[in-house]
Amino acid sequence: MTAKELAAAVLEAVSACPEFKDAAQKYLDSIGTDKEAEAGKILVAEAEEDICTIDNTIGFMASDLAKEIFGEEIAAQKLAHAKEIKEQGAVYCDCPGCTAAKAIIDNKNLFQ
Repeated sequence: MTAKELAAAVLEAVSACPEFKDAAQKYLDSIGTDKEAEAGKILVAEAEEDICTIDNTIGFMASDLAKEIFGEEIAAQKLAHAKEIKEQGAVYCDCPGCTAAKAIIDNKNLFQ
């Protein structure tokens, strides 16, 4: 994938936070300008800040706040899923936002 495609994936990720989406949009807007390298560094830093470990995901999905946000049934499903992928070796959450963050982190050389 190209840097542009990786940044675009953040915008499509429903679970990406507004700050991450903003950094992705600013990167896309900067492509081809003298601000591209700096915007890329900011996007990578935001990805590194926002990616959630599977252990943190499990902790959150077991919380009352997750039950409030998603409802008890959906939170329980997300908790079961997180535990399942952890057993399979996952280190990070596999939601679209974290998946986009991981792809950017893994390809940060594209943003320099």
